[in-house]
Amino acid sequence: MEALIIRKRKIAAKDLQFIQSVVYENWNQSRTQISKILCEKWNWVQSNGRPKDMACREVLLTLHRKGLLDYPPPRQASTNGIKRDVPKLAIDQTPINCNLSKLEPIRIEMVRHTDREPLYNSLVDQFHYLEYYQIVGNHLKYIAFSGDKPVACIGWGSAAWAVQSREKFMGWSKSIKNKNLHFIANNTRYLILPWVTVKCLASKIMAINIKRISSDWLKVYNYPLYMLETFVEQDRFKGTCYKASNWIHVGETKGTSKKGHKHLKHGRIKDVYLYPLNKNFKRLLRNDTA
Repeated sequence: MEALIIRKRKIAAKDLQFIQSVVYENWNQSRTQISKILCEKWNWVQSNGRPKDMACREVLLTLHRKGLLDYPPPRQASTNGIKRDVPKLAIDQTPINCNLSKLEPIRIEMVRHTDREPLYNSLVDQFHYLEYYQIVGNHLKYIAFSGDKPVACIGWGSAAWAVQSREKFMGWSKSIKNKNLHFIANNTRYLILPWVTVKCLASKIMAINIKRISSDWLKVYNYPLYMLETFVEQDRFKGTCYKASNWIHVGETKGTSKKGHKHLKHGRIKDVYLYPLNKNFKRLLRNDTA
C-alpha cells in the first residue's frame, strides 16, 4: 500500500494495521469514542491539550470509504451538511440605503463559539437563498456590523475536494493537493442583508475579512491559510464583489456534485474564483523548494 496523507498525518501499511486493531478492539464503542481512543494512543492533541478527534474521525472515514478499513456503522445519522432547525431571532430590518462614506464604521466580528453565533445562524437561515446548514469540517463565521447593526454574514469552511480548474491553475498533482488542501478555505456563505443597499459595501466587507482570515484560522486551528476559494452560481450572480476585491477567475465547475461515491449532474454551473493570501502561495501550496 502506498502511504496516504490524511489531515497532515501519514498513514502507511503498518499504521493501517495498527488502526484496524484499535477499531476491532473497540468495535462495540461509538465511532466518536473510537476516534478519541485512537487519538490517545497516538497522543494526537491540539495545542490546548484536547484530542484531535474530528481530524481522527476524518482519517477513519477516509480509510473506510477507500475500502482500506473495516469500520462499525454509525449509531446515529451525521448532522454535518444537514439542514437543522434554527431559531428565528428578531432583528431590526430598518432599511439602510446610503453612500458608503455615510455609513457608520464597519467592523467584523468572528462569532464562531461566541454568544453571537446563533444570530449568524438565524440570519443566514432566514435570508440566504441556500439557508443555514451545519458546515462540514473546519470553519469560521463572521458578522459585519455598521455601528451596532448587523449588515452582512460571511462563512468559511474547508476547501472543495476536487476542482479541475483550481488544480490546473495550481499545477497540482493529486498527491500534493491531498497534502496541502487544508491550507485553502472556501467562502461557503456571503450574505448582505436584504434591507441593506449600499454600493461597494460587499467588496469593502470582503476586503476587511480577507485581511484577518488567516490569522483567525491560525488561532483556532493552529495553521495558516495561503489561499481562498469560492464558487459563484452563473445563473444567479455575476461575482461583482469578488471581481472588485481582485479575486482571480480560473474557470467553472462541471455542474455536478458528489453524493457518496457517485457524481450527480445538477446543471448549475459555477464560476471558480481564487484569492491568494501570500505572495508565495504557489510555492507554499506545491512544496516548491526553489
